[in-house]
Amino acid sequence: MTIGKRTHTPLLEVQLLREGIVESIHHVEATVCDDRNRPLLVAGSCQTSTFIRSALKPFQALAVTTTGTLKRYNLTERDLAIICSSHQGTTEQARQAFNILWRADVDATALQCPVPQGKKSPLEHNCSGKHAGMLAVCRHRNWAIDTYLHRSNPVQKLILNQVSELLGMPGDELIGARDDCGAPTYSMQMQQMAYLYAQLAAGNNLDLKRIARAMIYHPRAIKGDGGFDTELMRLSEGDIVSKSGAEGIQCIGNLKEGMGLAIKVKDGAKRAKYAIAIHLLKQLGWISPAVSEILSESFLKIGKYKRLQASGELSML
Repeated sequence: MTIGKRTHTPLLEVQLLREGIVESIHHVEATVCDDRNRPLLVAGSCQTSTFIRSALKPFQALAVTTTGTLKRYNLTERDLAIICSSHQGTTEQARQAFNILWRADVDATALQCPVPQGKKSPLEHNCSGKHAGMLAVCRHRNWAIDTYLHRSNPVQKLILNQVSELLGMPGDELIGARDDCGAPTYSMQMQQMAYLYAQLAAGNNLDLKRIARAMIYHPRAIKGDGGFDTELMRLSEGDIVSKSGAEGIQCIGNLKEGMGLAIKVKDGAKRAKYAIAIHLLKQLGWISPAVSEILSESFLKIGKYKRLQASGELSML
């Protein structure tokens, strides 16, 4: 940053209104970046660091696309989409994750993601596709299956190297921690997250282009009917790629503009990230007023008496 240049701008805000009266307030940071790693618009600070959580999944999927794993096991775009997903654990989605393991000749008992409460199998966990993809890579490369979640395992080293290369930084500078599913996730600045999604959207990297296409062509696999990522990608008809993460993370790429948007709700509220995403997408002109209205009807109304209202603007630094 040059001397005198702003490094912080006003935060965005989401209010929960009960019959028009403010009951709760969420504060939000956001950054828009292009595929040359230039922060274009910011709310808060583009240097704020936080864990990217499940919004990392499209980039973890690079381990599958770059190693020949897809070709060897004849995996489809639908398989690739479920690898990028945080799915709802439906029978269809669990079967898709199982298909990856079956084709790679890996038993489902090798999955180390938890069995969700009230479910019977780790295949029903929302990260089972990602785990299945990692296991398929390990089988393909003859790497250890039982330690596939360890950071010392070659598949995790490969993922870290690929992500750090996209960010243009040494991998050992990324701070890692275990996500709830047991796989590593990483702490990144808002600008870095937006930059990753700008690259996902820009289409200059053929592997990322293939991953974005799989997500866009199979949005139902990414979350499921009624899920924000699924509905946004359906309604945007190929212009937007979207992936949520826990604790208030939402990342979005605009394929027409080659830009990425990263959102972090300070208190981690899921409801607030959807509200602010709709607000910003409309503000940026990335979705039409008609699409904004449809999404608002689904994600801003909470029951009969409550509604979310987002406010604030992105600013140039």
